[in-house]
Amino acid sequence: MLHIAGISLTRWQTGAMQMFQNFVLKRCLPVAVAFLFGVVAQPSLGQVNESDGAALLEKHAALTGQLTQNPFRRPLFLESTQSDHTVSGNAYAVLDSPFSTVSTTFKNPERWCDVLILHINTKYCRASAHTNPSTLTVKVGKKIAQPLEMAFSLEFVFRVTAASPNYLAVQLSADEGPMSTSNYSIELQAVPLPEGGKTFIHLRYAYDYGVIGRLAMQAYLATLGSSKVGFTQLTEGGATANYVGGMRGAIERNTMRYYLAIEAYLASLNQAPAQQFTTRLQYWFDATETYPRQLHEVDRNPYLVMKKDEYQRQQTTPPD
Repeated sequence: MLHIAGISLTRWQTGAMQMFQNFVLKRCLPVAVAFLFGVVAQPSLGQVNESDGAALLEKHAALTGQLTQNPFRRPLFLESTQSDHTVSGNAYAVLDSPFSTVSTTFKNPERWCDVLILHINTKYCRASAHTNPSTLTVKVGKKIAQPLEMAFSLEFVFRVTAASPNYLAVQLSADEGPMSTSNYSIELQAVPLPEGGKTFIHLRYAYDYGVIGRLAMQAYLATLGSSKVGFTQLTEGGATANYVGGMRGAIERNTMRYYLAIEAYLASLNQAPAQQFTTRLQYWFDATETYPRQLHEVDRNPYLVMKKDEYQRQQTTPPD
């Protein structure tokens, strides 16, 4: 008798489960894991108002020490949580960009696609601004070049849930994903800081998962992802033991990848339009290589070539 996720299985059921795991590992897992760990979710922030902006400023004050002294070598605080059915990551950071620029950028669904395509697992993103609300078609796949039909597709609904001269809240959400995952979203909150030209943001990622999703993740983490770690350092007996692994490690890696994509996009805006995309790619790759144990996946030239091809495809290929 085998017990998985609180369920007792007979010998026949155990054999069937092992066959399923082998199928997932060989056929579905390389793309599914990229989707599960590269796209995120979190229950909605609900009704937002100016009090949320005040709360975010209070969070900035509370994190002053962590933002100035941390292993990231940038004003960033990263955390993750995991429950029986949800894994989530949160990044709090100070951006060296004025709030007006951040707000104008992230109120536009098309600019989100320019950010998301920098992530190594994002194969395609196309925004539709002609629907109400707007939508984003996002396709996620492997860390190598691949046809779009081999990638997972997800339809995000894009909403600006609050926008004022002193606060921005944006949410991208999707109800369903592959392998019993659900409640996907990407959320961003931003406020201007008293020191001129800087913005404080909260970026949140998570997703809900069921039994099938849990099994797929466990299979990946026991094999292809067994050496992968996140950024949080665990302690045992009061001493630092190791970096967090498993599902929390995975969500932390992708929280960092998406945050660095935001940095890269904003850093490119001082370039001529024709140079901005290449600048973003180079910035993102260099930034991820600052954390090689967690984020190194491919060398520079394969990444640049793949992303330039994917960006061109994104501009010319309409969504399905």
